[in-house]
Amino acid sequence: MGSLIDLNLHPDPPNPTAGCSTSAATLITPKIEPKLEPLDHPPPNPNPNLGLPTTQPISHPEPVPDETNVYSEFDRISEMFLTAFANKIEKKDDFMLTDPDAQAIVPVPEQTHEENQLANATYRRKDPPRSSELVRVSNLGTEDERYFREVMRKTRMIYDSLRVLVVAEDEKRRSFDFVKSPRSRGDLKAASVMKERGLWLNRDKRIVGAIPGVNVGDVFFFRMELCVVGLHGQAQAGIDYLTSGQSSNGEPIATSVIVSGGYEDDEDAGDVIIYTGHGGQDKHSRQVLHQKLEGGNLGMERSMHYGIEVRVIRGFRYEGSASGKVYVYDGLYKIVEAWFDVGKSGFGVFKFKLVRMENQVEMGSAVLKFAENLRTKPLEVRPTGYVSFDISMKKESIPVFLFNDIDNNHEPMYYDYAATTVFPPFVYHIGAKGGGCNCVAGCSQDCFCAKKNGGDFAYDSNGLLVRGKPLIFECGPHCHCPATCQNRVSQKGLRNRFEVFRSQETGWGVRSLDLIQAGSFICEYTGVVLTREQAQLFTMNGDSLVYPNRFGERWAEWGDLSQIFTDYVRPTYPSVPPLDFGMDVSRMRNLACYMSHSSCPNVLVQLVLYDHSNIAFPHLMLFAMENIPPMRELSLDYGAADEWLGKLPICN
Repeated sequence: MGSLIDLNLHPDPPNPTAGCSTSAATLITPKIEPKLEPLDHPPPNPNPNLGLPTTQPISHPEPVPDETNVYSEFDRISEMFLTAFANKIEKKDDFMLTDPDAQAIVPVPEQTHEENQLANATYRRKDPPRSSELVRVSNLGTEDERYFREVMRKTRMIYDSLRVLVVAEDEKRRSFDFVKSPRSRGDLKAASVMKERGLWLNRDKRIVGAIPGVNVGDVFFFRMELCVVGLHGQAQAGIDYLTSGQSSNGEPIATSVIVSGGYEDDEDAGDVIIYTGHGGQDKHSRQVLHQKLEGGNLGMERSMHYGIEVRVIRGFRYEGSASGKVYVYDGLYKIVEAWFDVGKSGFGVFKFKLVRMENQVEMGSAVLKFAENLRTKPLEVRPTGYVSFDISMKKESIPVFLFNDIDNNHEPMYYDYAATTVFPPFVYHIGAKGGGCNCVAGCSQDCFCAKKNGGDFAYDSNGLLVRGKPLIFECGPHCHCPATCQNRVSQKGLRNRFEVFRSQETGWGVRSLDLIQAGSFICEYTGVVLTREQAQLFTMNGDSLVYPNRFGERWAEWGDLSQIFTDYVRPTYPSVPPLDFGMDVSRMRNLACYMSHSSCPNVLVQLVLYDHSNIAFPHLMLFAMENIPPMRELSLDYGAADEWLGKLPICN
């Protein structure tokens, strides 16, 4: 088991100008406050009649240790707050005041069960302060790394599925609103609920260096998710640090920074970063005051003094991101130099030179840029290794690359590409006529297909899977709704660019050239379906099949909020009989057949029906269980063998 090493710091006599230019000691500067970075995207415009303020700078020279102010923006735009206290709000000097004795009871719209659960889950109590104990985790074995990775994966899955649920419930509520209220911030509410339930990670120790379970290259869409997993503990500030009030020696210590280009004097060369300290900017991100060696700036200087590494997370805008930005963990850096300089705007700024530590995997931000170039000019980026630029032969709307720079094996070229599963003809005889919805403009919650799903659609308006279910009914060819219907997600084929590649570790594998968001549809697992009797005859000839009943029920993990809601019940409707068929992929297959096996997969199998009504023969649709960065291998849990089916075959 890995060990926790306490970092007992015994400093030399404090020298606030250590490592800095002597001009810092003589330059007289006015007192300023730490500059906060904006949230992932601007909050919705509130009702102007309520006089809700915009975000105000924090008035403390250092962040409040217990971080109760993290959710102030969410609290201000919370629908419950607006509903329960609308009659008691008073505006004064751009701040919103409420009567502490307000007990007004006002009518509220009827809420769904999920909304009631979310409302109950956000009951707030005083949060305990973050730990002031600095530790470094070392000597992790293989089993330790798997354990922490699984804990991290499950925590992120709860966050993502809870955020998607919040957005889906908000969309449902707004569809009945005559006057549209502000949209709920799913990222903030999910983090708030998880904090209330004690599900934030790494709160009992302040970890220096790598966070167990977080890999270099991991991608996050929201700043609050960084707080949830303990990678960066500040919701807005770019420098996370142990405050002087918490530190045993009275000096702040920096542990992580976010490099997002928010300061004009920043320089980012990848392995070397010139990082500008915080403070001195106005609301338009213009440098208007001198910076001071205090708070996070002093924490950076002290970390350099003690030789403490910092985690670097890069944030930048990314097309297709849920928040418009992505945050990529790029590993550990040493602060090797600090000085005070005159910035481009003519004001004094602190600068810190960060150098990436050796023996780390490639930076995630570099991989994102590499994949972006690969999508547009593949031969310029990788002149050799391409076997085909589309093994689907245009059967998919997006080409599927085949890449092999290991050997001369071109096996995937020898199979017919099956974009959809081939079912026996008798499958379509059940419910072949009628059975579809009569929606014209678009489906609503009371349409026939929604009722087959238990009254709710399985996807939100962005096509993300809200919650895994035993079976999902999508609108099909007998429905009157348009192709843009919210309930037609998995039948539309590929949305992302993929490549099948040759690997020395796993044989053949699959990776995406795009960033895939958790809950997104990936592709169908296709082949030729055989009945049990046909499968038994087939295997007598020595051939092997893929058996869908072995994939297990990973779908139940996506949307499993049992740690959030005490009355959570795993979905059991609609019930599905055991999958009693095999799938022959020896002649026809698609890219999914090359996904590697993993007991900790990033892809799940969700059963879906849309083109027929025979629940014994569903489509095997694959969805992302987590945010999957470009060039990271996709993996499935193929399960274990059973008595009559023999050993599980994997295409590799």
